Amino acid sequence: MLDLKYIKQNLERVKSGMERRRANIDFTSLLNNDQKRKNLLIEIEALRQKRNTVSDEIAKIKRSGGDAEKHIIEMREVSERVKLLDRDLSVVQQEIDSFLLTIPNLPHEDVPQGNDDTENRIEKTVGNIRQFSFNAKAHWEIGEELGILDLPRAAKLAGARFPLYLGNGARLERALINFMLDIHITEHGYTEALPPFIANQATMTGTGQLPKFEEDLFKLKGWDYYLIPTSEVPITNIYANEIVEESMLPFKFTAYTPCFRSEAGSYGRDTKGLIRHHQFNKVEMVKLTSPETSFDELESLLANAEVILQRLALPYQVVTLCTGDLGFSATKTYDIEVWMPGQDDGKGKYREISSCSNCLDFQARRANIRFRRKNGKKPGFVHTLNGSGLAVGRTLAAILENYQQADGSVRIPDALVPYMGGQKEIRNEI
Repeated sequence: MLDLKYIKQNLERVKSGMERRRANIDFTSLLNNDQKRKNLLIEIEALRQKRNTVSDEIAKIKRSGGDAEKHIIEMREVSERVKLLDRDLSVVQQEIDSFLLTIPNLPHEDVPQGNDDTENRIEKTVGNIRQFSFNAKAHWEIGEELGILDLPRAAKLAGARFPLYLGNGARLERALINFMLDIHITEHGYTEALPPFIANQATMTGTGQLPKFEEDLFKLKGWDYYLIPTSEVPITNIYANEIVEESMLPFKFTAYTPCFRSEAGSYGRDTKGLIRHHQFNKVEMVKLTSPETSFDELESLLANAEVILQRLALPYQVVTLCTGDLGFSATKTYDIEVWMPGQDDGKGKYREISSCSNCLDFQARRANIRFRRKNGKKPGFVHTLNGSGLAVGRTLAAILENYQQADGSVRIPDALVPYMGGQKEIRNEI
């Protein structure tokens, strides 16, 4: 959430930032309500001072034995007026807060201007793309032929866009989760967390899923609960409504959770395979940092995610998202896109496998996460960052496509062999 004071003092800059994002926002009602709020506060303060003065007069009159009835009636009228104005103030403040919750974060000056993902800026390409001596298959074909992925039966169990892993498919998914967590914990210094897979409305609001993206969430009927779309949501909110000491920063958490998304608005996109599902597994990285270090922490967050792909020897590219592709809460985002040779009818394509974002204090203001500086100054808001480390199902899909062999088997990346009990390849289990 943007600071109202900042918006008023930098209105043209904020408007320009919204235009860069192609966000059509009229700030007139916000500014009008802010002026109403000021006027109400002035009137309420004046009436309270009057009430105090009248109260003193009543006390003097009573001490002298006089009749204070007229003053008592006047004080009652003032008190009733204050109550009415307090109610009006509450309504106006609620309208201000509701409006602020709909405004996206300002894009960082380094974010390229663009309308959609075709205008993202490629920062680097890593790894060698394998040249196949046979026609590369898509991961869903490979998985079904090996008997480790059964999407038709998953659809029978839950509906379209749900996975069903069997045998070595389930084991490979679990191996990837443990592999990713182990690296982030032992090498990158993250603290492992296992949060609830359900979050309440306040928690969803803190990270920006509510109110704007409610249609993308799965809500539990009759409850103020939602299935989490990513562990970023509960992990970022661990310190909501708290003040932490500056010496404790940065907080670095990693967590495995299933993720649940309705994928509203994505009808017809990526209907095959594991790319866009309602339920998927992900290992997430979340940081809470001081404002001075957040962009350095973004670079290290990106590097931490890249290590996973490097250890798996999967080719990838890193892109900076343009303004038209930037997420609601982020000021800057790097996407990592893994090479998938079986996509696009065997021609191959880079597909997103991680997003690493700096949200500055945008989420911290919504969740009220502050830190107390060592010099004793007024507490400030932390900066929050999040990144996929990685999306597990997409990583499995990339392994199936990049490590497929001519006889239909799939070689297991060397880094995963210990997590697969020494198994070096997957063959047909049917």
